[in-house]
Amino acid sequence: MTLMQLMAALMPILSVLVFLVVMRLPATRAMPLSVLVTALGAALVWQVPLMQLAASVAEGWLIALTILIIVFGAILLLNTLKATGALEVICQGFSRISPDHRVQVLIIAWLFGAFLEGASGFGAPAAIAAPLLVALGFSPLAAVVMALIGDSAPVSFGAVGTPVLVGLGQGIPGISAETLQQIAVIAISIDVVTASLLPLAMLALLSRFFGAGRNWRDGLALWRFALFSGFAFTLPAYLVARFLGPEFPSILGALIGLAVVVTAAKRRWLLPLTVWRLPGAPPVPDAKLVKDITRDNPSMGLLKAWLPYLFVAGLLVVTRVDALPFKQALQSVALDFSQLLGTGISIRITPLYLPGTLFVVVAVIVALVSRLSMVETRRAWHESLSRLVPAAIALGASVPMVRIFLNSEVNTAGLDAMPAALGDMAATIFAQQWPLVAPFIGMLGSFIAGSSTFSNMMFASLQQDAALVSQLPVDVILALQLLGSNAGNMICVMNIVAAASVVKLVGKEAEVIRLTLIPALGYCVLVGIIGLVVCQF
Repeated sequence: MTLMQLMAALMPILSVLVFLVVMRLPATRAMPLSVLVTALGAALVWQVPLMQLAASVAEGWLIALTILIIVFGAILLLNTLKATGALEVICQGFSRISPDHRVQVLIIAWLFGAFLEGASGFGAPAAIAAPLLVALGFSPLAAVVMALIGDSAPVSFGAVGTPVLVGLGQGIPGISAETLQQIAVIAISIDVVTASLLPLAMLALLSRFFGAGRNWRDGLALWRFALFSGFAFTLPAYLVARFLGPEFPSILGALIGLAVVVTAAKRRWLLPLTVWRLPGAPPVPDAKLVKDITRDNPSMGLLKAWLPYLFVAGLLVVTRVDALPFKQALQSVALDFSQLLGTGISIRITPLYLPGTLFVVVAVIVALVSRLSMVETRRAWHESLSRLVPAAIALGASVPMVRIFLNSEVNTAGLDAMPAALGDMAATIFAQQWPLVAPFIGMLGSFIAGSSTFSNMMFASLQQDAALVSQLPVDVILALQLLGSNAGNMICVMNIVAAASVVKLVGKEAEVIRLTLIPALGYCVLVGIIGLVVCQF
């Protein structure tokens, strides 16, 4: 690969870093520039035909539409719950568990987000967790950063095992179910060490960049409870992966972790006497205020307030289990776009199966059951729709850029697709140190493609080949790919835009990446070191 070809293959990454992070342009301006630069590189250097480029853009717009439905559904459900008073009751419920913001971020972003990731994935956890944190007094930037970091480790088994079963399964055709489970067990075994540290990293970043004292000390002071919260998820997830398979580690691990950690927080186990709150947050409510919340609506208890989210979680689970008939029924309603513009690019959209559709359905049910007036209902829908415009611009550019990158295997230059070419080059240069590099390949895939599943599909074969050439255990290298792909979820532009849109933070994407990049890189370094040690034995 020539230097010019290398630069063209790197264009999607470099352009995002330059426009979004270095120049700090808002995503609404940065991403259109990035897709233009990427398209020019693909056309002039990679010699991708014009119809292939146009079809990739069309495919990207269709995928962006599905992401926008998730964003809209999350915002609409949030606005509906605000109108009914349920959101305020939920927030006071969290305050009664613990008024400490450090504890709240572990319960919501780390554990509740893990459950949503295991049940649904595809951007839904951050879109739900971030506005809940904002309602509790977190700044929008802090809420998005915490939600994205928390929604990382559970991604390995997110959406009922999709990154393993579909990502690795399709990335290496013919791989057996037994091998996939073995890879899953290796990944979660490493994560018992690495992911268990993420809650502590979240608290340290929260206090350092958002606390009143701007220090690491306030976050690290809760180290015992943070580690307890980390192991409360990873240990049950390990047992589930070992004995049940890769479908349910995130779901069951999160449920068990929630039960354990909420109990510990209520009884103040491992917690200091002082309560830590973010600057500008409302004061800790007293018992009288908590009672006053439901005075105008006595029937709005905590359970009733939570029912919409519980209903959403239940629907996500039952509609994603293959043994039940609901998944097949919802997926049977599909929009097929075959051979777009005469190319080999095709896409199938199942609108009823999208998490965002379920959010909208639950929001409508909540409005009807709560007897919201037409004025309040229209206001909720109008506010939700008006928030989509900036996200539509950013996603309408970023997703086509990704699809151009991925679909570049059709070219007249006789080259592999851009990601495969970059991966082959990395495998050649870093063959002897591949366990250190493998997680970063996975992270790169998620950063660009916006999905752990896509990252695994893109790079699983490359990782396998690199392992065989370097005489390394293939299952360990694929586990490192899986773990790296979940780290990429912290810095994925599409997830960042989606979460930022929900909390009115569009334009601050560079700040989000600057903060989430720290734990993402640290996580991959630690995973790589452990992988290197494991490969020696």
